[in-house]
Parts: sequence; structure tokens; C-alpha cells
Amino acid sequence: MIVPPAAASANDGEPTILVLGDSLSAAYGLDKDDGWVALMRDRLATEGYPHQVFNASISGETTSGGLRRLPDLLDRHAPQIVVLELGANDGLRALSLSAMRGNLKQMIQASREAGAQVLLLGMRIPQNYGATYADAFFESFQQLATQMDVAAVEFFLAPIALNQDYFQSDRLHPNAAAQPMLLDEMWDELAGMLPEKPE
Repeated sequence: MIVPPAAASANDGEPTILVLGDSLSAAYGLDKDDGWVALMRDRLATEGYPHQVFNASISGETTSGGLRRLPDLLDRHAPQIVVLELGANDGLRALSLSAMRGNLKQMIQASREAGAQVLLLGMRIPQNYGATYADAFFESFQQLATQMDVAAVEFFLAPIALNQDYFQSDRLHPNAAAQPMLLDEMWDELAGMLPEKPE
């Protein structure tokens, strides 16, 4: 079951996965059931996992916005796993990379203190603000993953980044055909965090 943030409630003791992201995880421009988060929910069920999935992603979200919202989400949903897919909007707005890393670090720490494992989805941005900024942005995710010893996907959009056939007309947001590939890109890391499949 995927429950939007406004309607989400207690998890009734079932294990939960919280996805905190931006438009890439909020299925921007798509039917919600076509987004990778919904596909993840379906694959979990197909493979016999009992996990609920709470998608707290909001289009346009930044790491500072995610940091503000996270404590309440952790309190309400008590997730076993938190998937962090944030940072792209910080980069596209040329916000401070130091602040972005600090926000992500605090979200990782808060998730761990709440008893959750964390999966960090790394991103790249166009070189609109220069190669130095874009490279430092990309490197921030792996540096943080190493520093904090958390599971990470180096570049979440890697399977589709060079093929415009997998993007909507805005050339920024993946289309429905891209969503299964995004799920595949993060699935191995997520699967390594899941418990043994129930008998």
C-alpha cells in the first residue's frame, strides 16, 4: 500500500519503507501507479515481502524541506528503511553544496536514531553552473555515503540519462517507460537491506 503524506497513518506493526524525494519519486507528470515507487511496492508484494510503502515525495522539494518534514514522518510511520532521493533541486538552484550535504547528513542521522536503515540515491545535474559545481554536486553523494557508511546508488538516473526517449517533453522528468529501469537501478541495494523472505 502506498499512502500519500496527508493521508498516511500508523503502520499497524507492518514493516515500512519511507521514500522521501522530489518530483523524480513523486511520479511528476505520470499516473501515480506508473512511478517507480509504486512499482517498488508491487515488486515487494510479488516477491513476498509484507512491507508497506509510504511515499512522502513532493515535486520541487529540496534537502532543507525534506529535513523539516522528516521528524514527523519518522514519528508517524516508524520505517525500517528510509530511501532518500533529494538534492537535485538544490543543485538546479545552485544552492550551497555544503548545506545540502549537511541536510542529508542530518536526515541520515535522524533516520538511524529512529531505528531505520538508509538508502541514498545519488544524482547528477547539467553543467549550467560550470563543471566544478556539477562535479562537486555529484561527488557529494558518494562522499556522504562513505562518511556515513550508508547504502547508496551512485547515479539514480544512470540507465536513462543519455536517452531522451525516456524523458517527458520537459527533458527533465522521466516518462512512464523509464520507471521500471529506475526501480532496477536501486533494487539491488534495497534488496540487500531487506530481511530474508518469509517462508
